Amino acid sequence: MQNQGQIELPAYSRRIPSAAASSIFSVDPQRFEHSFHLERKGRKWLTLYVRSRSRNASTPPVFLEGDEISGRVELDLERAENIKGITITVQGGTTAVGQEELLFLDVSQPIWTPDPRKKSSEKLEGQHSWNFSLTLPRQVVVSQLSGSGFESGSRGRSQSSSSTSGALSFSLPPNFSERASPAYIDYKLVVTVKRGTFKANQILSPYFAYVPRTSPPPFSRLRQRAYRTNSALVGPEGDPEGWKIIGPIPIRGTLFNSRQIEVQCTLAIATPLLYPVKSHVPLLVSLVSRDGDEQALDILASPSAIKLFLFRSMATGSDAIIDDDSIKRRSNNFFRERMGQAIFWTESSFSQAKGMEQGRRQIQGEIEIKQGLKPSFIFPRLSIRYTLDLLPFEAPGFQSSPLPSSQSSSSVVERDILHSERITITSQPAPGFAPKSYAPPGYERPSGGDYNRSMGMLENGNQRFYHHGR
Repeated sequence: MQNQGQIELPAYSRRIPSAAASSIFSVDPQRFEHSFHLERKGRKWLTLYVRSRSRNASTPPVFLEGDEISGRVELDLERAENIKGITITVQGGTTAVGQEELLFLDVSQPIWTPDPRKKSSEKLEGQHSWNFSLTLPRQVVVSQLSGSGFESGSRGRSQSSSSTSGALSFSLPPNFSERASPAYIDYKLVVTVKRGTFKANQILSPYFAYVPRTSPPPFSRLRQRAYRTNSALVGPEGDPEGWKIIGPIPIRGTLFNSRQIEVQCTLAIATPLLYPVKSHVPLLVSLVSRDGDEQALDILASPSAIKLFLFRSMATGSDAIIDDDSIKRRSNNFFRERMGQAIFWTESSFSQAKGMEQGRRQIQGEIEIKQGLKPSFIFPRLSIRYTLDLLPFEAPGFQSSPLPSSQSSSSVVERDILHSERITITSQPAPGFAPKSYAPPGYERPSGGDYNRSMGMLENGNQRFYHHGR
């Protein structure tokens, strides 16, 4: 298959959807062998074979942090051809809409080189096979350029290189590609057949998925026991090490258009605040009325009244590595979207639960960290962060009061936030037991995630990346 009669394109060159990698790899680092090839007049003359954690041929190669990328390159030539050399390269790059790709990873290995002492050694004919093995660095050094974002510095070198002026060391990010995304992170294997001066090189370059190894620290001892024995969770009073307590947060509003109410809300989130994909985050909401307003408590303690969401924040451009939630972000390089909603129920499965008491209500809940979510990462030109955001309560007969400017968030697009708590999503669970669901049977989980919200940069610029992620 040829383009303009010169440069041959790979048979497989689709970018990999962002959600794919977390669901298609196995624990076996050498489970399946993939093959990619270039054809000439219907004949496969250049073939790349590589083994990865993918489960079958319909999925792209997947590598976890620390995996060895190994395989072989085969050549099948009908007649003798002049070749100056053959190399295998692993490349990683970030691409913003309307801009050229910037490489942060470029690790190359020669597969075959001719003998410089023999001119005839540049000719190859017939069938040949060469093995290769490459190891990805765990970190790369990226140089900052003032006013123009970032470009790769010492690609693939160790963390010690970060002493270079203006350079910072980062862990390799996961691949990231979603339809209509303003930026992308791609990895690919590149086989280059060098033809020499005045002749175009021939390139085979399939994409692959990369998944960093990240996991949370162990849970509290009491939570580990609950998961191990399939028993009730111990609440914050009995297991203070296992929860982060937020509040009290005042919930103010008007009830039935007749009277003002105020209820104090305390939110407890299971710790540590790092959660793997395919897990559930335990939550506990406590409502207290200082003047004993039982009617207000009953209305606000309805499971459907509590609005707590998982938000994903995507930062692009030069602001991507700024890890400060207090700064004001520009709308053209900061994109937020809901990725999940918490569910709540009144039947408590906590041990020592208080439930309904005079002047107090306690509601248990959880939010699911779905399998397709990309783990958190911070990297030049594209970073992904997550927060749990508590929004104003919504209930029949209740009208929430506007938030004072000091309480609402000023650093995000949405200002109606009672509290925003940064969390980290990891690619793997902690050793032992993954957080399980305690939701009662039959509870329907609300759908979350609007992948078409990250459109800001596309509305203003180049549409040539619209095919990404399809």
